[in-house]
Amino acid sequence: MPTHDRFVYLSLVTDVYSRKIVGYHVHDSLRTQQVSQALKMALRHRQSRQRLIHHSDRGIQYCSDDYQRIHRTHGLTCSMTDGYDCYQNALAERINGILKNELLLQRPTDLAQARRMVDESVAIYNMERPHFSLQLKTPDEVHRASLAEVRQPANPATTGVNL
Repeated sequence: MPTHDRFVYLSLVTDVYSRKIVGYHVHDSLRTQQVSQALKMALRHRQSRQRLIHHSDRGIQYCSDDYQRIHRTHGLTCSMTDGYDCYQNALAERINGILKNELLLQRPTDLAQARRMVDESVAIYNMERPHFSLQLKTPDEVHRASLAEVRQPANPATTGVNL
């Protein structure tokens, strides 16, 4: 992401089911410590204990011991593309395109402004922008509904509990 004074990077973690961006970080280097902030944000805001699969490309940051340690610590299953084919990470490419072509239309002055612009863009993407693939619901609506389904108590008729 170009700014007026340098290039900055945007790391995203997206829930594949709901298309919601659940973690993101704008940073000035591709060091693992910077890139991992998006995953750490997603884990901090996690509202379910369901098993997670973290899919990424084979960037050196994602293959690093530090990044893989996050997977082990939080019980994440690691999934990676088997090459450098962008179609194997199509959802990530689609979301990057939406942010770049629909929401981040002006060049930020610096890293701080880039962060503010991304904060606003992610909020719009998650809470205001309906998706055809989600039956014209927003990612946030679908995400909240999926969490509500996970939290539903078991049906007494199927668990053998008499009322």
